[in-house]
Amino acid sequence: MSRFTIPRDIYFEDNALEVLRTFEGKKATLVIGGGSVKKNGNLNRIQEHLAAAGIETEVLEGYNTEPTAKMVKEGAEEMRSFAPDWIIGIGGGSAMDAAKAMWLFYEHPELSFEDATKPFELPRLRQKAKFAGIPTTSGSGSEVSNLSVVADEKTNVKYPLADFGLTPDIAIIDPVMVEDLPKHIAAYTGMDAFTHTIESYVAKPRTLYTNILALGGAEVIKDNLKASYNGDHEAGKQMHSIQAMAGMAFANAVLGNVHSLAHKSGPTFDIPHGYANAIYLPYVIEFNRAVVEDRYAEIARRLHLKGQTDKELTDSLVEYIFELNKDLGLAVTLEEFGVPEKDFEEHLDTMAQNALSDPCTGTNPRETSFEQMKDLFKASYYGKEALVKG
Repeated sequence: MSRFTIPRDIYFEDNALEVLRTFEGKKATLVIGGGSVKKNGNLNRIQEHLAAAGIETEVLEGYNTEPTAKMVKEGAEEMRSFAPDWIIGIGGGSAMDAAKAMWLFYEHPELSFEDATKPFELPRLRQKAKFAGIPTTSGSGSEVSNLSVVADEKTNVKYPLADFGLTPDIAIIDPVMVEDLPKHIAAYTGMDAFTHTIESYVAKPRTLYTNILALGGAEVIKDNLKASYNGDHEAGKQMHSIQAMAGMAFANAVLGNVHSLAHKSGPTFDIPHGYANAIYLPYVIEFNRAVVEDRYAEIARRLHLKGQTDKELTDSLVEYIFELNKDLGLAVTLEEFGVPEKDFEEHLDTMAQNALSDPCTGTNPRETSFEQMKDLFKASYYGKEALVKG
């Protein structure tokens, strides 16, 4: 038996924010990232819509970096004093993930962080509040996913909190939220979405539903990512919608080693999540092609890349990703990103061990050993695909 879970309602395209006027409730906690959503007037717009629905709001802000267990537990404590019946995450993946985790600990203050990291074993939610996600970037898919990535501040290791109960009740995907998206954020959030389509298409739990979303998503991203990065408004609207479809694919098919590597190295070297995915993606394809080359070839066909055989098409996909990263102003190795070799070597074994235990490794299409995980890190640092072939 397979399962496919997404928000009950998804509102998208122009004026989607107006659905907030139909919300039923008394209080809403709005969890936001940095100040941009305040400066551009969107936070005020959201509060006005909720006020029209008779809903009082409080704002928790500053969640513009990947949340820690300490941060979300403190946020949940603030929520308990306000007692909202709606929690609304507004921002990129960090803000929405923080809001989801706060929701969990708001409803279950007795829950330990260790227990929260056990995949698909969370206690029942919606005893106190419902959840809505409003993305301000085009990549994370957190507004439609069952995941919240939270770091243990003691170890600086990220853990995906995973449970179908974490899937938002409502997603509101309004392009007005990304009209002023900076180029560099468009680049690495767009690559995050692209990675979601590729990893979900080859992940072990993939299904017919996720396959269709992943392939279609990859095609639309190829057609629009660079144009969006270069300021094309219509391409930006397309990216904002399609990243949610990529999110639906990975939320139900899960992911693979690209995300495992990113989760366990991003905080160590201060690499934004989507940027880390962009670096690791071609090297993981080289590693996984030994068992799913036919599926990578199918992605390449949908992207109209060159090649006749599965090998030629997969080669073209790897080369396309390298070139795409360069076109988006992104580094193609950890070394080029600026990670000092001494620091890389110092953390290599720990990162590899942590990546090996990441939940995404379990759904990667190819089984991965500790030494192979180290080789993936080394290949991504030095730019040597040969290290991960075979």
